[in-house]
Amino acid sequence: MDSSEPLLFRIARWLTFGSAVAILFSIAASQILLALALVALLLSGGRMRLPRIWLPLGVFLLGTLISLALSPDPGAGLPQVRKIYVFTMLLVVFSTLRDSVVIRRLFLCWAGAATLTALRGLVQFSHKVQDAHAQGRSFYEYYIAERITGFTSHWMTFGGQEMFALLTTTAFLFFACVARKRAWVWLLCALLMATALLLGFTRSIWLASAGAGIYLLWFWKRALVVAVPVVLLLIALLAPASIRERFSSLLNPSKIDSNQHRIVTWRTGLAMIRAHPWFGLGLEEVGLQFNRYVPPDIPRPLPEGYYGHLHNIYLQYAAERGIPTMLAMLWMLGQILWDCLRRIWRLPPGRTDLKFVLHACVAVVLGTMIAGCFEYNLGDSEVLTMFLVVVGCAYAAMDGAIDRPMDRQTKEAPAVA
Repeated sequence: MDSSEPLLFRIARWLTFGSAVAILFSIAASQILLALALVALLLSGGRMRLPRIWLPLGVFLLGTLISLALSPDPGAGLPQVRKIYVFTMLLVVFSTLRDSVVIRRLFLCWAGAATLTALRGLVQFSHKVQDAHAQGRSFYEYYIAERITGFTSHWMTFGGQEMFALLTTTAFLFFACVARKRAWVWLLCALLMATALLLGFTRSIWLASAGAGIYLLWFWKRALVVAVPVVLLLIALLAPASIRERFSSLLNPSKIDSNQHRIVTWRTGLAMIRAHPWFGLGLEEVGLQFNRYVPPDIPRPLPEGYYGHLHNIYLQYAAERGIPTMLAMLWMLGQILWDCLRRIWRLPPGRTDLKFVLHACVAVVLGTMIAGCFEYNLGDSEVLTMFLVVVGCAYAAMDGAIDRPMDRQTKEAPAVA
């Protein structure tokens, strides 16, 4: 870090750092720190920067505002307009976190914070096992509606945050320069996070973590990828009955699983898109108008579940904001993947923090896209905040800001494995 930087700029950096870590515990604390970081950055006179995805992001946000303006009830969509504030996290991260040491510490703080959240989740799980037994109920039937949440308010948020932290920690272990004597700490954190994800029973997170994990494994030690099906099979066969039942519910659901509920939301979303392809129904109108678009061949009452959104980011954005806005979001995600992978392919062999950050970003984007097929994950401010932090750090790396310290770090810390 440059000691000649203005004091307010350094304050902005640490407020940004604090906001990025606080999101694992409190959205209110994170957003207060984000506001203070924006003010400090503005007053510091430092350069306010956006990464090269500013164009697709700008088109996406413009499409969001157009959808609001054309909505039958613009007032109902104001919560989504306020969520645009969350996107300023990308600006402050890319503008202030320009040092490899800071980025490294941020992701390790995520590992520690997510491990604490995982431990809280494991304690919650033990209590829920006891509660189900005390009530004389089937644990599976009881637990599906009462899953662990850690420090969050919902198991989907818990799963999304734990997945991001697990993926960044795994990328750190695979690709960064890690001192051997400390590697066991981060490996233990990863194992605890993985256990919490498994016991979270959120199938979209399982699929997304597996898909993104295979990507990381492929670039680390390609031969080990063939062992993944064996490991998954062993988990499915040797895990407790409730976990085996959750695995089997992917293809053979019971009446309490959400498979039929999601089919209803997806078919209804397609009907909404056909009726309003260009600008969508309007912000927050999907939930308000859901019953109007349910296909007539779907029997009533509808399967039990939440019908406030479509449980799919692609259908949700297309139905709510129009196909062009959804395509702008896909453009942004594709641009991130292309930029990171293109830079990775040009890197020489060996471990560096640059390689770790770029692989972590690709894994997080892939995990987001896979989970987004089954859940409206980017509509969750906590998950969106972590996503933007990872992307901002990756573009800081690609901007050349953390290329220079690599040789020094490589000499200081021997590689693991």
